[in-house]
Amino acid sequence: MSDGNKNRNYQVFEGLYYRLLSYYKETLKSHHQSHVIEEIKNHNIKLIDSTTISLCLSLFDWAKFRTAKGGLKIHTVWDDQLGLPDMVNISEAKVHDRYGLENNIFDKGTIIVEDRGYFDFSLMMKRIKAENVFVTRIKENTVFTSLEEKELPDDKEQDILKDEIIELSSKKAVGTGINTQKLRLLHVYKEDENKVIEIITNNLDWSARTIADLYKKRWDIELFFKAMKQNLQIKTFLGTSENAVKSQIYVALISYLLLELIKRFYCDSKTTFSNFCEKVRICLMHYLTLDYICNKLKPVVKKAKKPPQKTLFDRDNSTLQTSLPL
Repeated sequence: MSDGNKNRNYQVFEGLYYRLLSYYKETLKSHHQSHVIEEIKNHNIKLIDSTTISLCLSLFDWAKFRTAKGGLKIHTVWDDQLGLPDMVNISEAKVHDRYGLENNIFDKGTIIVEDRGYFDFSLMMKRIKAENVFVTRIKENTVFTSLEEKELPDDKEQDILKDEIIELSSKKAVGTGINTQKLRLLHVYKEDENKVIEIITNNLDWSARTIADLYKKRWDIELFFKAMKQNLQIKTFLGTSENAVKSQIYVALISYLLLELIKRFYCDSKTTFSNFCEKVRICLMHYLTLDYICNKLKPVVKKAKKPPQKTLFDRDNSTLQTSLPL
């Protein structure tokens, strides 16, 4: 398998993934359940992020990251309606997130949600011209001028501390021309991390709750990366060449797509990806129907018995053992 991955072009698996995605697109969409934001329920939403996989530099000498460390990045565009990545690029880990994808501009009306690694004035300006809506975090040292503070309802949205209209006013912003655009800045309190995050967007009309919920959707792509790393083989590799590594990652993506297709189409009740993946792994070599695996095969969980507690006054079992004749 290692020799096969080395010699067979990884683009075979890359092309197969996109063909499968195109063929089953409508089925995957119709059976996907995600959190729907009512104000924008018919909009196309893209989540952009990347994940890093560490590699041993002495074995993967092509994947240079730091002086004594290797690694690669999987740059991903996640389609919210599809519930799967519809664009993937694998690069060396040293490639910045901003330059990890060939195309960061999408069709008119597309909503793009990303982290502040993609915060770039020229990119934001291109998206405004393409009539994309971006929702991202602003960098801490960004210079801006506050023009207006919008009112927030008193009885709800307690996590949204401030909603204001701003203009970027740094020299770099003036150079790109984005200083002429009115933007919106939300200050949102995250209770789980006990901190305030600042979300910037070029949409001035949607409610503050919609913007905050949009940024919260980034958790979907984080769960995807976690599921891939925990359940599919993308942390240890059969081959050490660049072609072998990319082949194995695209094979893992194909596996994820097929597992999601089966889970969404056949499973009558909700089940986590890790549990479903484990059931398929156990039953893979048995002649069983998909309906049986998805709906009739239930995991048996036995309660562990608590061991008896010993005290200082308990007799040692060794004194009860009989001696063996030599």
